[in-house]
Amino acid sequence: MPGRQLQTEAFVLLKRPPADSFQTFSLFSAEHGTLLALQRLPKKNAANHLALDLFDEVALSLETSNQGSTWFMKEVRLLARPTGIGRSYSTLMLASSFTALIARNPVHEDSRTAVAGLLRTALAAFAHSPRADIVFFKSLYCFARDEGYPVKQQWFPSLASAEQALAVELLNRPLAAQTAAPEFTARLTRQLETYLRNDTEILFD
Repeated sequence: MPGRQLQTEAFVLLKRPPADSFQTFSLFSAEHGTLLALQRLPKKNAANHLALDLFDEVALSLETSNQGSTWFMKEVRLLARPTGIGRSYSTLMLASSFTALIARNPVHEDSRTAVAGLLRTALAAFAHSPRADIVFFKSLYCFARDEGYPVKQQWFPSLASAEQALAVELLNRPLAAQTAAPEFTARLTRQLETYLRNDTEILFD
């Protein structure tokens, strides 16, 4: 019986160690949400094999024989690869933390298009901006907002006036014009994470 076929575009959120001739990935598609997909490892001297990497944006032809719980990659075409993310360990860790957060939390179908757009924007910003800490804060805030949580109405009013001013600056000012000290950004990020852990269903661990 032929397997179910799927054509989609997706982002690589997680890359797991290879096993049994396959590399396993968690992907995010605007149409289908999070997908678990396996790519067969190439034989020696294999031609036309595109080895996927973390953060890649790709067009895929997928097939499944188990109702979509696991997909196998039949064809892969690279759309974007934000190689600049690997320029520093801290940037890599923050970008990885953000994509892992998306992989860990089921996204409602009404929010998938917004989250896919956020991923595209965030990964490009991680690749090009020297302020990965601000990119992470903005991305975390936007993800919670797009998932319907009242961060503006509930979290923001809980901040002191100076912290509110900093949050407005971080969220609204272009990255190239940001001047906030890293320690202040880190403190505000911790406060946002604490709120999301305690008052929402977003999973961090």
